Amino acid sequence: MYEITTKNRRAEKQLRYYLRIRPSIRNALDRLKDDPRSACDTHKLHGRLEGRWSCWLGSNLRMVYWIDDENKKIIVFAVGVHTEVYG
Repeated sequence: MYEITTKNRRAEKQLRYYLRIRPSIRNALDRLKDDPRSACDTHKLHGRLEGRWSCWLGSNLRMVYWIDDENKKIIVFAVGVHTEVYG
């Protein structure tokens, strides 16, 4: 099982904010911990975000993250609506 951590203070604040207003995303994060490459409609990103992954957390929320297999960590870069995360 992977551990979810954040890249920086901004990503941490975003994740905490959405966990507070949408507690249902906790279930999606739990599924992601088990399989960070196929749970929650995950997909690899390309272009300027190449090497990172994105997943759907419900409704219009997305999360951009990187997978550290060696340390079993999911490192969150951004959480938010589509335009905030990719824009």
